[in-house]
Amino acid sequence: MMSFLIIQTAFIGDVILATAVAERIHRTHPDARIDIVVRKGNETVLAGHPFIHRVYVWDKRSKYRDLWRMIREIRKTTYKVVVNLQRFTASGIMTLAARAEERVGFDKNPLSAGFTRRYPHRMGTASDPGPHEVDRCLALVDSFTGPGRDMPRLYPTTSDEERVALLCDRPYITCSPASVWFTKQWPAAKWVELIRAMPSHYRIYLLGAPSDRALCDRLAAECRERDVHVLAGELSLLQSAALMRGADMNYTNDSAPLHLCSAVNAPVSAIFCSTIPAFGFGPLSAVSYCMEVSGDLPCRPCGVHGHRACPEGHFKCSEVSLSPLLQVLPKP
Repeated sequence: MMSFLIIQTAFIGDVILATAVAERIHRTHPDARIDIVVRKGNETVLAGHPFIHRVYVWDKRSKYRDLWRMIREIRKTTYKVVVNLQRFTASGIMTLAARAEERVGFDKNPLSAGFTRRYPHRMGTASDPGPHEVDRCLALVDSFTGPGRDMPRLYPTTSDEERVALLCDRPYITCSPASVWFTKQWPAAKWVELIRAMPSHYRIYLLGAPSDRALCDRLAAECRERDVHVLAGELSLLQSAALMRGADMNYTNDSAPLHLCSAVNAPVSAIFCSTIPAFGFGPLSAVSYCMEVSGDLPCRPCGVHGHRACPEGHFKCSEVSLSPLLQVLPKP
């Protein structure tokens, strides 16, 4: 029996996209054992995943001390293939320490010289869009599985579906207004404008983590005339995904909720401020839209990741027009 270990210790959105690799491996090697390493806090999104046998949880708060514990655990299983989706030293150490026959990863990893197969990781630019991150990751396993586009996928449980069933008694949309990075987060005033402009027959759910509750409460308070419900901190990631799947539209930043939608094929309109879809992290749902500021800004994008403040001090990339966001809603 083939055994694969996938390493993806970045943020939750990256873990969601990594599930495409598990889907590919399972499709082509249905009897294979598939395990994965994630950072602590991201494991819940894989709860009950039917194809992933074991989830190793790495506590990066005790980075190297817990790394050695992880290595001891990983070495208890003999893996045929380690697939490293990360480009940092610690993941390279895990890859080499696993003692697998095949060690696959990106050439940008500092320890990639010790991999048996190395592949380029090309980020796109505004003038030369690159491949989607899903396709970059899937390329690492082409030699074992053959090529093709497999989608990321999550599996909300029956319990997750039951948790949100009573919330779906009328047409609704969801908004996920928060982001870890200021320059990836559409301003609160813009979210208020969007919510107030929504057709009146919609119920509006505000989603997010417990840390996003204050922002969502603020938006709800400014939109008291609308049927707005704050669910930030009340639903798990899989429950949020189940709710998103039934929405007429889901509005997100360039952040993890975008990828939740992709993983359950939920309709999504993703608002890109300082980053651009050409980097390869756009939505993959059948009904999906990328919303950006019109015209060219010489300062955009200002980096692959977000910033805690606009480097230019004006944040003009957040001036995304309201009209296209409303036009994507289904016709009554």
